[in-house]
Amino acid sequence: MELELRPWTTGDAADLRRAVRASPDLVLQLGDADLGSESACARFIERELATTDESRVSRAIVTEDSVVGSVGLSHIEYRNGTAWVSYWVASPFRGRGLATRAVIALTEHAFADPGLFRLELGHRVDNPASCRVAARAGFAAEGIERSKLRYADLRFDVETHARLVTDPAVTYPPQLLSGTFEP
Repeated sequence: MELELRPWTTGDAADLRRAVRASPDLVLQLGDADLGSESACARFIERELATTDESRVSRAIVTEDSVVGSVGLSHIEYRNGTAWVSYWVASPFRGRGLATRAVIALTEHAFADPGLFRLELGHRVDNPASCRVAARAGFAAEGIERSKLRYADLRFDVETHARLVTDPAVTYPPQLLSGTFEP
């Protein structure tokens, strides 16, 4: 399956709205944002996903001519060479390796340019699919952080994973992709 990573645009609002309708869990994962209409999705994209600066970058995961997910770096910290990785894929496209491929591509970019050393990510302990993405992308589990995430009124334990530039390279067929990551 062809996969492209590219910057988000407000023109992706209809795809984001479809993804949210097909994946109710995304509303909580995306910070309880108002994603109830296409125009609300466009505002969210403009405010959160299309805004790139030295501390964050987001890319749309595109396949079959539609945006089906997102991958990004946030909390980029250049002094220590660290960043936080996030990702999601709409329910109808899960289980196809898209998130894993996107995370691997993003990781390769982050280690090459801007030359980061350590990438971290976390997933709810009740989300084994996200754990599989992390593991397949070469992120080693480092421990459980109790009640770290809050979605609405619920708190969740999080398993933290990390990958270092010095870790062995990861290959995950089929190899990738088109796209750029420059802010």
